[in-house]
Amino acid sequence: MRHRIVTVFGLATMASAGALASDASHHWSYSDRSGPSHWAELDSKFADCGRGKAQSPIDIRTTALRGERLPALVFDYRPGPLHIIDNGHSIQVDVEPGSSLRVGDHSYRLVQFHFHHPSEERINGEASDMDVHLVHRDAEGHLAVVAVLVKVGEANSTVDALWDHLPREKEREADFKDVSVNAAALLPADRGYFTYTGSLTTPPCSEGVRWIILKSPSTLSRAEIETFASHYPNDARPVQKLNGRQVLVSN
Repeated sequence: MRHRIVTVFGLATMASAGALASDASHHWSYSDRSGPSHWAELDSKFADCGRGKAQSPIDIRTTALRGERLPALVFDYRPGPLHIIDNGHSIQVDVEPGSSLRVGDHSYRLVQFHFHHPSEERINGEASDMDVHLVHRDAEGHLAVVAVLVKVGEANSTVDALWDHLPREKEREADFKDVSVNAAALLPADRGYFTYTGSLTTPPCSEGVRWIILKSPSTLSRAEIETFASHYPNDARPVQKLNGRQVLVSN
């Protein structure tokens, strides 16, 4: 097991449209003087958290939307060995090369996924019990994040396997080459979606991120949700102003 401090969910610095920090700045949190309302004050690299005009997450108001003919989401997720991280802000799973998302003629590689409690995205003012953010990157370094809302319901055996292999301490990671995980198990059957351009929801809050929020939720059992909440009772950034951005919804 190696020890590393992982900020902004463990991805290396990328193109400016979707840059993710990988420095040692780990002093932000979700509460008090290091919470979301203070992120921009904590580090000059976090300036977009305060001055950005295309920030995420948002509250999607469905009554203001009209269905559009948007390209289908084609998920090609493959099983791979488990590499799980407690990064001090969430539980994250890094994904080996081979899993991808295609949106129209644009392809992205699945890099990692992580969880928020409660959901960061809101639909008509309401949050879900949790959400999963599946982070993808294209060949130029641009990001596309698929958000899957999670509600209490049937258990998910893949999530059970993740929780059974959680690192014992925060800011630790572990490899389990004998445990196979496929992120496809986190997706609902219905692939209708909302989409807009936003930002990372953690510092440095870089903008230019393509957001895809699935309309239908997945489910976890109450016990599975409570297990995550026992580690991270609130790791959700408050919703941000839309500032005139267009939100599209598939038919």
